[in-house]
Amino acid sequence: MADAEIKILDNGPFLVSGSISLTDGKGEKCDTTKQPLALCRCGASGNKPFCDGYYHGKVNFQAAERAK
Repeated sequence: MADAEIKILDNGPFLVSGSISLTDGKGEKCDTTKQPLALCRCGASGNKPFCDGYYHGKVNFQAAERAK
């Protein structure tokens, strides 16, 4: 069994749960204790890299086709 699971929401964030380490672009560790983590895909979150859930509808985010 995997230590982490990533669920891709249609036109929404990646939901990540389990034991992970998340590092930002500056090399600083992000808090991963609150789970599941919702990672932004639309680019409009005010709380990047996390999704704040507000902007997907505002920016009409449409994800690329599903992974095969």
